[in-house]
Amino acid sequence: MFVGEATRKIQKKMKLGTWNVRSLYGAGSLKAAARELARYQIDVVGVQEFRWDKGGTVRAGDYDFFYGKGNENHQLETGFLYTVE
Repeated sequence: MFVGEATRKIQKKMKLGTWNVRSLYGAGSLKAAARELARYQIDVVGVQEFRWDKGGTVRAGDYDFFYGKGNENHQLETGFLYTVE
């Protein structure tokens, strides 16, 4: 910041949550979950037990899903759905 430059404080209220989805293994499950989050206007949600292989990032509607790999029995999987703005 330079001398004399005005500062602006930008605040945005965020809605956070957690969701034990039990499975996102079926076709269209992730998009359905993203629609529910949009309906409740939730910005970030921690997701457990989604039962996917590997790890990575996937886009679903207005949300990105960032997730990690659990064990070989599709347990202990955790991810986050967050809005893309």
